Formats: sequence, C-alpha cells, structure tokens
Amino acid sequence: MQREVPVRSAAARFFGRSPLSEESRPWYAGALGEIDVARRLERLGPEWTVLHAVPIGTRGSDIDHLVVGPSGVFTINTKFHEDAKVWVGSRRLLVNGQPKDHLRNARYEADRVSKLLTSAIGDEVPVRAVIAIVAAKEITIREQPADVAVLRSGDLSRWLRRHRPLLQPERVAEIARTVRRRETWTSAAETPVDAERFAALQREVSKARGVRMLWSLGGLLALLGVTVPFALNAFAGMLGTLVRDQSSERASVPSQSR
Repeated sequence: MQREVPVRSAAARFFGRSPLSEESRPWYAGALGEIDVARRLERLGPEWTVLHAVPIGTRGSDIDHLVVGPSGVFTINTKFHEDAKVWVGSRRLLVNGQPKDHLRNARYEADRVSKLLTSAIGDEVPVRAVIAIVAAKEITIREQPADVAVLRSGDLSRWLRRHRPLLQPERVAEIARTVRRRETWTSAAETPVDAERFAALQREVSKARGVRMLWSLGGLLALLGVTVPFALNAFAGMLGTLVRDQSSERASVPSQSR
C-alpha cells in the first residue's frame, strides 16, 4: 500500500508531515500491533510453537499469530486501538462506543484453522480464539465471550502459560510439525517480507513525529515568550495597585490617643 504513495516534498518533510497515506495508515498501525504481540509471545518457553502471519487460503488472508503448546492451540487476532476505550460483552465488542466485528472474525479464524488441522492430522484439533488488544487507553470486560478470550496484549503470555496442560507432549509435537508445513495452510507461492523497507518506513514516521513535536514546542515557546512578560507586567501592576490601596487605607485610619 505504501509503495503507491508519492515521496514527500522537501516542504512536507520540513514541517513533519507523515509519510503515510490515509489508506496505508491503518495497515501500518496493524503491523505495529502485530509486532508488539509477537515480541510478547517470545516470552513463552521452548515447549511452545509460535508462528506469525500464517498465510491461509489463496486470497491473501493470514492468521496474525498461531500458538501451539501444552494447553492447546490458539489463534491470536491482534487489534491496535491506540488511546481508545474498548468495551467487551458476551456478544459485543465496542471501540469508542462503536460496534466492531472482532468477535465474529476471531471465531471464524479459529474454526477455519481447526478444520484445516483436523483435515491434515486426521482427527479433531480444537482451536481457541483470542483477541489481543494493543495500546488501548481503557479496556472494560463486562463479560468475557464464551468462545473468544479478549485480552490486553501485556497479559497474553501470562494468560497462555497459566492454563492447565491439555495435550500430551507427543500430541503437541505432532501439531507443531503440522502447523510448520506451508501446505497445511495454502498452495499459494510464498511472498517475501521486506523487513528492511518496513524498518525504514518506521524511521521516517518516527522522524516526522519528532519534527511535528519540535514545531509544537517552538510554537509553545513563542507563545510563552509573548505571554510571560505580559503576565509578569500585569501581575506587577496589580501588586502595585494593591500596595497603594493598603497604604491609603492605613493613612485614613485615625491614630488612637495614648
């Protein structure tokens, strides 16, 4: 998506305009969320198998994260909602008061993965759906849905580890071998990930944000440069008036005899 965006002009870079277009911005935010969750899943021990961006089908869909361990198989759908208020009920998920399809999509992904693994292995493989919320300001869990776990990304690894073991080591190893095989998920050719290009984009976005902050700081300092002397002069004038008024009051009070 970002490859289609024209290079910023010198003036745009000078004023810190973001290199992201309106179309690429949500994809970029989603990628940041997936990277955040991927790093957190690294904390799981060696008995866990963790895959990211698992391609599924032939239409470009993927599973954000797939986790296999002693407590079962999990699909993890990452949602980046920066500074948002998220509300979760048994049948609804709202972001800043607006309903989202996150629960339905997470269920669909888990069901799809379960069917593919069951077909590849030859017997049923249950899969649990998880939604990991990244960067939200507030998450209110009124009631956890029965078939989807909604978690703050920081709680994800701990939540996975604390589940009681359900699978024998041999079963975990069998499922782990199956999920690593690309033919389990898709017949499409593998598309290489341009990590260096994305890292360069991150640097551009970060630099643009820094430039905008400098402009904001410069504007604030300029405002203070005008406002502070004015405020000090006004305060000095008010203080002088108060002193003069008090002196006049004292001069008008008759002195007591003796």
